[in-house]
Amino acid sequence: MFIVTLGMLMATIDSSIVLIAMPAIFRGIGLDPLQSGNSFYLLWMILGFLVVTSVLVVSLGRLGDMYGRVRIYNAGFAVFTLFSAALSITWMHGHAAGLWLIIMRLFQALGAAMLMANSSAILTDAFPRHQRGLAMGVNQAAAFSGTFIGLIVGGLLAPFDWHLIFLVSVPVGLVGTVWGYLALRELGERHRAHVDWLGNTTFALGMVLIMVGLTYGIEPYRGHTMGWTSPLVLGCVGAGVTTMFAFAVIERRVEVPMFRLQLFKIRPFTAGISASFLAALSRGGLMFMLIIWLQGVWLPLHGMSFERTPLWAGVAMIPLTAGMLISGPLSGYLSDRFGARPFASGGMIGTAMCFGLLETLPVDFHYWVFGLLLFLTGLSMAAFGSPNRAGVMNALPAEHRGAGSGMYTTFQNSAQVFSIGLFFTLLIAGLSSSLSSHLYSGLLAHGVSAAAATHASHLPPIATLFAAFLGVNPIEHLLGPSGLAHLSLVQRRELIGPSFFPTLIGSSFRTGLHAALDFAIVASLLAAGASWVRGAREDARDDLEPVTVSASID
Repeated sequence: MFIVTLGMLMATIDSSIVLIAMPAIFRGIGLDPLQSGNSFYLLWMILGFLVVTSVLVVSLGRLGDMYGRVRIYNAGFAVFTLFSAALSITWMHGHAAGLWLIIMRLFQALGAAMLMANSSAILTDAFPRHQRGLAMGVNQAAAFSGTFIGLIVGGLLAPFDWHLIFLVSVPVGLVGTVWGYLALRELGERHRAHVDWLGNTTFALGMVLIMVGLTYGIEPYRGHTMGWTSPLVLGCVGAGVTTMFAFAVIERRVEVPMFRLQLFKIRPFTAGISASFLAALSRGGLMFMLIIWLQGVWLPLHGMSFERTPLWAGVAMIPLTAGMLISGPLSGYLSDRFGARPFASGGMIGTAMCFGLLETLPVDFHYWVFGLLLFLTGLSMAAFGSPNRAGVMNALPAEHRGAGSGMYTTFQNSAQVFSIGLFFTLLIAGLSSSLSSHLYSGLLAHGVSAAAATHASHLPPIATLFAAFLGVNPIEHLLGPSGLAHLSLVQRRELIGPSFFPTLIGSSFRTGLHAALDFAIVASLLAAGASWVRGAREDARDDLEPVTVSASID
């Protein structure tokens, strides 16, 4: 359990560590991601890791069923460590450095996908049924909290040297690789079969096309604040959906399919994986919303410069991590005794309530109230995660645990990418309703020329959000040196001071944030319902019996 948990913690920390460190990374390589045409680097540094893990975990879980889960898992440790080292020695600058970082990051994500695809299956093989909830609880607590620990670690290391955020994984990865090869033993069943290359190819192509379309959907297009009318976005999403339909047809006809569609006949598996998808959809974009809330509004309102906000935004998220670390193992242990359903469903109901309470906060909140709500949100999210995953893995036949674990992770990770696109769309829509007029009148009132104010107010809201996200003063970014040059010292200080932009954006941001939280509440309640229909603990066992004994799945 320690080796598997170490791998999950390392993979999830690295999935988020670049978010806080990106200002330092882009300054270090001399590339401005906010310049026109450079958003490619920013978007793929954020989402590339998630896209790769979403696409590959099913195939890698299936390979674990065929050739050994421990073998694939240990190879994942080695691959992850190798490309972490490659990222840490980046020596180039400009566009070449940006491409190097993205490519090496995609290969690092390959190693992470090998770890994620087989971790739950290895634990399920190693632990008896009555202890799997606790094992999954520890593992899932590491996975959930690693995402937020990465924010803090990135914020602490990046100011010294951004290379350290990648180098820190190397010694951990070396220990995990050596220890895994020495200590882990293959306990699962192996079933050698031919690789479903056609299924693998169509699945990967379809997922990549859909995710690329969603990623560029939040980018401005020809005067529109977003790109949902762009031929590239529509073409990618349409081609991706068509390819996924073709994948479903292929998987029903090949002798040994990659994606075991028959597993969906198992009610606890289908209910649990649906609940996981909806839960990830509700929370995937939330981290970005909270970080932008802290970096772009709350911390500057309390006198902090934009350059310092990335680190302190990570520190402010600690209560969420604390709640997850407490609730994950505890709910897993209790689910071993009382079943997964009450904790998984109750956790998502609690999460929906926390989202509702976040909506009641003013933009300039009291931190102790915000921190308490984050802590309760962490408790509720983790109360769902480990029991739900344990319930899913308990429902799977032993020979299909790798494929089932990969399917679970694919649904979860792809939902996070979808969620980011949806949350940003809702937030941008809220900002677009009034931000332009507020920005124009506010700039004019502080001496900015009408031409410069008009230009700044017509820039897409996503540029303003990304500026705050990257620790750049949004007003400096919007106006540029020429827009500030003719202003008096007092006017300039007022405009680029920490309080002007948060005060200006507050009401518009609140509108978009509430729309995103409303969506998260609905998705959380649907996840609770999906979890509940898995049946009681005894029902799950009954569902297992005919599938485990018969060959109907094959």
